[in-house]
Amino acid sequence: MFFNRCYENENVNTGMGMMNGGCPCTCPPVMECPQERVCHREMNYEVPHIIPVNTRIINHHVYRHTYQPMYTTTMEDEVSNVYENKCGGF
Repeated sequence: MFFNRCYENENVNTGMGMMNGGCPCTCPPVMECPQERVCHREMNYEVPHIIPVNTRIINHHVYRHTYQPMYTTTMEDEVSNVYENKCGGF
């Protein structure tokens, strides 16, 4: 008979067991299934990046045109001739 764990059994070694004042029994080692431990390690790296940045300045020259009227005055003389009939004829 195969035992997976060691426990008190009256039939082992002397046949007396612990209950009857005998010595504690020693069982042979039991081969268990292998276990696997997984250790996760995290590696952190710093990677510098060079980003060229060009500043472009654009000057906007804005000319605001305003118009101011400049008034001038001209004067004309119109002449009308009125001839009265001095002869009284026509």
